[in-house]
Amino acid sequence: MDNFVSYNPTALHFGKGVIDKLSETIPQYGKRVLFVYGKGSVKRSGLYDKIMSQLLKSGMEVFEYEGIKPNPKVDDVDAAAVIGREKNVDVILAVGGGSVIDSAKIISITIPVNHSAWDFYTYRAKPKVSVPLIAVLTLAATGTEMNPFAVLQNEKTGRKDGYRSDLIFPRHSFLDPEVTYSVPANYTAYGISDLIAHCFENYFSKGDCSLSDRFIFSIINDAVEWGPKLMNNLCGYDERAAIMYDATMALNLLTSNGKDGGDWGVHGMGHILSLLYEVPHGASLSIVFPAWMKLHCERAGERISRLGKNIFGTSDVDETIASFEAFFEQIGSPVRLSQVGIGADKHEAIIHLWIRNKAEGGNFKLKEYDYRKLIELMA
Repeated sequence: MDNFVSYNPTALHFGKGVIDKLSETIPQYGKRVLFVYGKGSVKRSGLYDKIMSQLLKSGMEVFEYEGIKPNPKVDDVDAAAVIGREKNVDVILAVGGGSVIDSAKIISITIPVNHSAWDFYTYRAKPKVSVPLIAVLTLAATGTEMNPFAVLQNEKTGRKDGYRSDLIFPRHSFLDPEVTYSVPANYTAYGISDLIAHCFENYFSKGDCSLSDRFIFSIINDAVEWGPKLMNNLCGYDERAAIMYDATMALNLLTSNGKDGGDWGVHGMGHILSLLYEVPHGASLSIVFPAWMKLHCERAGERISRLGKNIFGTSDVDETIASFEAFFEQIGSPVRLSQVGIGADKHEAIIHLWIRNKAEGGNFKLKEYDYRKLIELMA
């Protein structure tokens, strides 16, 4: 087992009606609020009005940044940070899914400085302070609501990268499963794929920690049980609650203790599919991971076998991979590039950016010949 430091300062508020407590929490951090959200679903669902009413009744002065995109872009982060800087905000309120909360995390460390957020991603700058962040989660998927990670896309440089800093943990995150009733079936499925992929990334790491592996098996088993139930009942509270909790636990550092940071090669490759062709993040992962496991049948055969035994009751590697593919297809998440409209004519562009962005993984290192085999398996 590798050495590790366990630290998670986020207060998680989970369950029906917890959002009604925002008015008690936000004033602890000040009166001037930067309210960050996406492209319109928050308003259509009525959540915007509900939250704004609480803010105004609490005497908050609210400044808004609307329009964070599904694959979050550094230009939006920089623009929102300018507003936060000019208005001297005390606290950020992010209402949305992973893209909104990831963006808000980086906004929180960009407001106090006078350079682009991308300088953090290129390590030209290191954050020293952050504006407190409160999150309201509307999509169960990335686990960003309780971790120190954030992904951003820079279209000018052709990169989509992750960043980690303890300064970007949300101070509080509010998770009401009822808020996710309006999430459509496809993005519900992509969220389930995403949380399982997070478990995979830590499971296939260099480190060996039996208890962390047992956490991983439990989370995946829960998602495999509740995922199909949710897809058949999108407004089921118990179903939404189970998947929402699974997604948070899958990437709040619980599964990474003693695991040497995970592999994350599949995430790196999935980011390129999102960057080039706007493939939803979770969908990119359900496409890449089964192919990645097929590629690693020999190198990671023992791990895949152990995974299959604990999830599907089979130690057969091929059967394990086929079972995961069948599960992703059952819930409606793609497992082939062709299912998202990406043909063979796009393969070279994808491989080129995989190489350029060093999407090689931390444990099972990938080379160009691996990418070529992998993309054939994904086709």
